Amino acid sequence: MAVAASSKVPLQSQRFLDPMVLARIADLQLLAKTVVEGFLTGLHRSPYQGVSIDFAEYRPYSPGDDPRAVDWNVYARTDRHYIKKYYGETNAELHIVLDTSASMGYRSPDRPSGTLTKFEYGCFLAASLAYFATHQRDAVGLLLFDTEIRESIPARARPGQLSRILHALDRAVPGQGTNLAGTLEAVAQFLRRRGLVILISDLYELPEKIMRAVRLLQFGRNDVIVFHLLDLAELEFDLATPAVLEDLETNERMEVIPEFVGPQYRRLLQEHIEALRHECLTSRIDYELFDTHRPLDYALFSYLGARQRRM
Repeated sequence: MAVAASSKVPLQSQRFLDPMVLARIADLQLLAKTVVEGFLTGLHRSPYQGVSIDFAEYRPYSPGDDPRAVDWNVYARTDRHYIKKYYGETNAELHIVLDTSASMGYRSPDRPSGTLTKFEYGCFLAASLAYFATHQRDAVGLLLFDTEIRESIPARARPGQLSRILHALDRAVPGQGTNLAGTLEAVAQFLRRRGLVILISDLYELPEKIMRAVRLLQFGRNDVIVFHLLDLAELEFDLATPAVLEDLETNERMEVIPEFVGPQYRRLLQEHIEALRHECLTSRIDYELFDTHRPLDYALFSYLGARQRRM
């Protein structure tokens, strides 16, 4: 994956690392480590209720638990009772499903040079999730797709698994087209055991077709998270002058006049987003909309929340 020339970026004590800053890290494993360590460092300051420190090695105390298992150091900091989990209790299985279609290669031409394409952002996101899952001693796998499945790494919790995933992400490139609904049906066949499934895509397909396929990922009682990636220009459509737009997948061109097209585009996009959000909600699927400037650790909160619900 193409990122800018290598330059050392120090680990930061605060959360919310800027994706444009992360783009200056040439090594994908170092990037993922930077995101995860920044996330873990700031976790105790999380504004998300119910996350705080009860992750990975802890669970809330329940009546009947042995009081000797309470971690009193945690109680002193939080005024809440937690029991230490053992590794055998915390293992989960994570499947990361990344869209590598041509439309994911989009980056607004008028943005700063360090701005990521949706595909690069998706790779950063997938790498960070894989690194975090490994840190949690979870099994993790990866599926890359465009018009078909391009690479499949089954979920494993073994030495070298993270390196395999990061290597696959590093050599991946956006494809030529997409068949989101059809390919997700094939992806569902790879999910043999119950676990967490995270779909990362720009979701350029009719909502009803997307959701019909996404619901198949729930087969076997999988928990599903959908990360919907869009460039800020796609969200705002802030063109100031007439322009010729080209479809990255079909090469079809269309001349547009912003003052006529803009309002209708923004309305249709919002309807698309709301339809996906509503359908995910009714199907008990977590939905998160990301623009490519949004900090990556929001994804880690979503993953951690889904993982805790499953446990």
